[in-house]
Amino acid sequence: MGKPYSVLVVDDHPLLRRGICQLITSDSDFTLFGETGTGLEALTSVAENEPDIILLDLNMKGMSGLDTLNAMRQEGVTARIVILTVSDAKQDVMRLLRAGADGYLLKDTEPDLLLAQLKKAMLGHRVISDEVEAYLYELKNTVDDNSWIESLTPRELQILQELAEGKSNRMISEDLHISEGTVKVHVKNLLRKADAKSRTEMAVRYLNQ
Repeated sequence: MGKPYSVLVVDDHPLLRRGICQLITSDSDFTLFGETGTGLEALTSVAENEPDIILLDLNMKGMSGLDTLNAMRQEGVTARIVILTVSDAKQDVMRLLRAGADGYLLKDTEPDLLLAQLKKAMLGHRVISDEVEAYLYELKNTVDDNSWIESLTPRELQILQELAEGKSNRMISEDLHISEGTVKVHVKNLLRKADAKSRTEMAVRYLNQ
């Protein structure tokens, strides 16, 4: 294991947020990037520098988790965004995964399982709580068109392969000896070409082709 994964916790319940932060810092594979209580604060905190994972509450006052997720993806945030919520409503699950969430976990998840799922998310997997996993089949019924892969430059293809291995921008920049900023530009171009909302969705489609 290289550097620990950095995590931003976004939740408007101070007590719960503190508990999640303590859980994150109890595992040496993770480091706390920061914590915020609103979607707006979260957007500000990732404007200059991104964490590896954003753990995002769904039902927040003001800007909801869905609004925050949409805004982050529009800003080109390429971090893994995992929703942590009490809602197991089908429409919430479908809406957030379609909007580019890399995972959907329920707040009653066992602490050890939550940490294991976040590690899985960093390896490029979409992580979903068992209780809501059945809804995924409906998402999978959307047609996959992989012609975009043929339009990639050799460098983009190289970066896509690294993404499919679950590597972060920082790891890719070290592997390919290019700056993290350059990697981010390539990832944005890849997402646009793939018409994908998250790097996980893109990696899954690439691996399933």
